Amino acid sequence: MNESIHAACTWCYEGVWSMLTNWFRVPRQPPTLPVADDTVVTSFRPSDNYLRYLKLFFWIGCVAIDIGLAILWIVIAVASPLVGVLITPLMLFVMIVPDIVAYVAIHLKFDTMWYVLSDRSMRIRRGIWVIHETTITFENIQNVRLTQGPIERYFGFANLVVETAGGGASAEGQSHGQPHQGIMVGLANASELRDCIMDKARQSQSAGLGDDRHDSGKKCMATGFTDVDVALLAEIRNQIVQLPLQNATGN
Repeated sequence: MNESIHAACTWCYEGVWSMLTNWFRVPRQPPTLPVADDTVVTSFRPSDNYLRYLKLFFWIGCVAIDIGLAILWIVIAVASPLVGVLITPLMLFVMIVPDIVAYVAIHLKFDTMWYVLSDRSMRIRRGIWVIHETTITFENIQNVRLTQGPIERYFGFANLVVETAGGGASAEGQSHGQPHQGIMVGLANASELRDCIMDKARQSQSAGLGDDRHDSGKKCMATGFTDVDVALLAEIRNQIVQLPLQNATGN
């Protein structure tokens, strides 16, 4: 039963997603970077735990607002039963429709967010109504800050604030709308990605144009894989490598 409900919700959302992306002309593919044909480009979205994090605050807000509206509705109905009956359709509309719109907006926000990294630069995209794309070259990066609150730690992700030359954090620590910062939210492997970006920044800055820089071998992995996932994949790889040896011994 739960699988049927999940499949029905997914089907409905896919239809709404398709309609809204066509309506707002939201690109479905990740942004591109001007790179050579043989350059490895990594594209990824935030971790699924970030979507669960957004839904937590969505449900908290919905419950609080709907309870307040229900109390108001009851007070009006007690004071004037006729008025309470007349405003019933309006109250139901106000309590239900905004919740549906907000729920779909959360998914759209998550699905339209992209991070793209190459060997020389990175690009961040977010937005539905207005699409914002921030491109940062590694040679201009001055610092990469990791931010993580207690609830974010519970969900197992963190955020990275990339500061470029001339940039700096505001007093509140916000980076949206600032010309010298880019923010990557919902990263499951934020620490590894921060080290990777800083390593690429040091290489780019020490090599000038970057044509003769040495590759340290460190690759920026896409988010979504935790340490447990990586360990499991490594174990599977080791077992696959040992298969030919076991077959040879058996023969």
